[in-house]
Amino acid sequence: MKVRTIKSITHTERHVIGVGFESLRIVLAKDDIGFSVHKTVIPKGPARHWHYKHHKEVCYCIQGRGILTNLETGETFKIVPDTAYILDNHDNHTFQAITDVVLISVFNPPVTGHELHDEDGSYLPAEKMLNL
Repeated sequence: MKVRTIKSITHTERHVIGVGFESLRIVLAKDDIGFSVHKTVIPKGPARHWHYKHHKEVCYCIQGRGILTNLETGETFKIVPDTAYILDNHDNHTFQAITDVVLISVFNPPVTGHELHDEDGSYLPAEKMLNL
């Protein structure tokens, strides 16, 4: 059994800040659970492009308001507290935070903790991250 607080992982290898997001990675691949869990903060701002080609993701909104756009279909969705979005087909999408947004994100396969977004909006595959 393990217990972690956000305070205990802030400013550690589990705390990653990138362009348009901050990720506090509560569960990582090395925890050997089979998925990773993150507290993701997206500050108010322009739409950001993400396209996880090697991961599937579920995001559960706990704070804020945003707009999710499926770039394949053009569909848009309002994301507000108690709304989840499921990126089960490596969905190419943008997310615009209308206010600061806080999400609980779950990734499969789990991230290693060092990932940042590539220029195409994806993370490198886990096997490549392990070789960095």
